[in-house]
Amino acid sequence: MASTPTHAIARDQRSQQIDRLTNSHSLRGSESLCKLLRYLAERSPDHPPDHPVATVKEYQIATEVFGRSAGFDPQADSTVRVQAGRLRVKLAEYYATEGVDDPVIVELPKGSYVLSFRVRGSTGSSPQLVTAAHTEREKKHDLVEHSNRGWAIAVLVLSVLLAAALVASAGLLATSSKTAVTAREPVPAAYRIFWNRFVSGPQEPWVIFSNGPFVGRPETGMRYFNPASDSRAVVLDHYTGVGEVLAVHELDRLFVLLNQQIRVKRGTLFSLDDAKNNDLIFVGSPAENLTLLEIPGTQEFVFQRLDSGPRKGDLGVFNVHPQPGEEKVFLASPSNQPTTEDYAVIGLVPGMDPARSVLILAGTTTIGTQAAAEYVSRQDSLDELLRQMNVSKPNDLGPFEALLRVKVTHGVPVKTNLVAVRTTGH
Repeated sequence: MASTPTHAIARDQRSQQIDRLTNSHSLRGSESLCKLLRYLAERSPDHPPDHPVATVKEYQIATEVFGRSAGFDPQADSTVRVQAGRLRVKLAEYYATEGVDDPVIVELPKGSYVLSFRVRGSTGSSPQLVTAAHTEREKKHDLVEHSNRGWAIAVLVLSVLLAAALVASAGLLATSSKTAVTAREPVPAAYRIFWNRFVSGPQEPWVIFSNGPFVGRPETGMRYFNPASDSRAVVLDHYTGVGEVLAVHELDRLFVLLNQQIRVKRGTLFSLDDAKNNDLIFVGSPAENLTLLEIPGTQEFVFQRLDSGPRKGDLGVFNVHPQPGEEKVFLASPSNQPTTEDYAVIGLVPGMDPARSVLILAGTTTIGTQAAAEYVSRQDSLDELLRQMNVSKPNDLGPFEALLRVKVTHGVPVKTNLVAVRTTGH
């Protein structure tokens, strides 16, 4: 394949191709890989890759892209190598599918952190290939010339069978297509009402999942970051709870049914610019999804840690305006016992831009978070919630906050009850 080296491709061509890649289906769901790709592209040399300046060090990437501390040791931490390997796989996946006709090909050669750009060219044929092809054509011509009547009859029979097979296949495909369309049509009314604002916007909604800050390492022990005694330089922020993972999976399944895509981002990489320009779905409580502390949140059911009593330090849901018969604080099972009960909040609030919406799905534990996501992804529970708020049309659904009680067995939410609902005037 003919190609043009990196230094012969205009910088604007390279920038356009990087934009295509970061907005592609293959890469746009991975913020860390997009960040790495843009970083390497910005440092792509205007001279040949073997030039002395054409080099990017693993240490630079670790500290400038992934936020590692100045004491980063490539021998002990393989983050950069792992991410570079993932990027190579994603680039190959992109060019094998949606980028098959792109004019510029971007590659990250193994053993290097310097991007390679080349222009896709026409495929040339060597003299040996041309000669071989010519010889093969001559053989085929001789075979046709010497074919007998029996061969012609066989060809005719095969042609008839092939035509019949094509007709049958076409009929099956038509039936299958009708079935697929029919399968997509019956979206329950509760889904259309509840999720209308998240599927009718100009852009896909963002799903922001929590990844709390830890210190330590998995092999030696980890604990939550304590700002009073720990340095931010040693924070590990790439771990998240099982409930958050399953919640994102449940939301992805739901949005496929709604014929809409979602974009997923971890909380520590989220910015206020994202909050201003997008509809958002937050997965996880403010105790771990710290970005929730910077945007409008729930006002009726609020997550706080107890500052006194035998459960001091535990995270609870405070009922700001308790109604008759309601508790003021809702607490999950004690942290020193197996979790058998949890509480979760579902909150729909206006975004920083009033034209945008924010949905909060959060439990006091990761299991409650999973239950909240499952609750808004199932027809029977959404029917219950909408009935409680007397909502029958998308335009009737305004800001609200709901409190859920979750029964847990062996780490799985097995039953979720709606405890209280507040329609709010945010």
